[in-house]
Amino acid sequence: MESQSSMRVKLIFNPSSGANVESPVEIADVLKEMQTWKFLPELYLIDPDSDLPGMVEDAISQGIQMFVVCGGDGTISAVTKALMGTNAILGIIPAGTQNNVALSLGIPTDIPGAVAILGKGQPIKIDIGLVACNDISTPFIELCSVGLFSTLFPSGDDIQHGNIARIGDFLGILTTSPPSDIHLLLDDNKEIHKFGHAALISNMPYIGRHYQVGAPDAYNDGLLDVLFFADLSKLDLIGYILNGVGTDTPEDPRIQHYRVRRVVIDTQPAMPVMADGITLGEGKVLIEVKRHALTVMVGTTESDELV
Repeated sequence: MESQSSMRVKLIFNPSSGANVESPVEIADVLKEMQTWKFLPELYLIDPDSDLPGMVEDAISQGIQMFVVCGGDGTISAVTKALMGTNAILGIIPAGTQNNVALSLGIPTDIPGAVAILGKGQPIKIDIGLVACNDISTPFIELCSVGLFSTLFPSGDDIQHGNIARIGDFLGILTTSPPSDIHLLLDDNKEIHKFGHAALISNMPYIGRHYQVGAPDAYNDGLLDVLFFADLSKLDLIGYILNGVGTDTPEDPRIQHYRVRRVVIDTQPAMPVMADGITLGEGKVLIEVKRHALTVMVGTTESDELV
């Protein structure tokens, strides 16, 4: 999808995203680079009162087809929800702390490289996860978590962004959180039933601190990757939160992997559920994949299904 003539795009910038706070992204550089590729960016700054669905609807009615997020995974997730059900295209200029969505989609973290994808890449259809819990149903682009990871996320995220005063809260939650009786109902009515601390359901190849949990094409294979942490201690789990899995730290063989179209998870006592960093409450949860639900600009690979 190469820009031959000037094209209007909505540029969505989150000033509070990780990289934008710690070493501010020069929005002027982004605007200049986009204009070099003959885009006409219309800037939209996100704040706590932003009405993203309203903004998207209004922009589409004015003929805008591409929405470019300059932010982190949380901002991308929020915009994804607003774009669901439209024919609009999502573009990404990574400016967060982990940038797992961009990493998973092969989008570079430098401004020129990311903007070049918008100009000379291809729009592809990717899958989106859907989670239903406590009468709340919401899409997620990266990750749904059940259990300890959900409980620790708020304080852990604050610590990651430099608020070391939250270490006490993090350790307190870690030491007092009990395991639950976790029941997983997978495709074809396969049941897994064990005591444990957490389950993760991923739509992307990379989560957390660039922990690879799925195949490179996990974002459009029609399946979700389920990781069940049944037999690991809380200290083992924290190692994954802090370090992920690298060349020198292979994954613990006790972690159970499943690839599913749909999974129901029930926990006793009830465990907290979170989707892309948003808390959905506690209790029974249904998670499924929605095939090819979002169009994203990426560099081309053989596994990508072009629009």
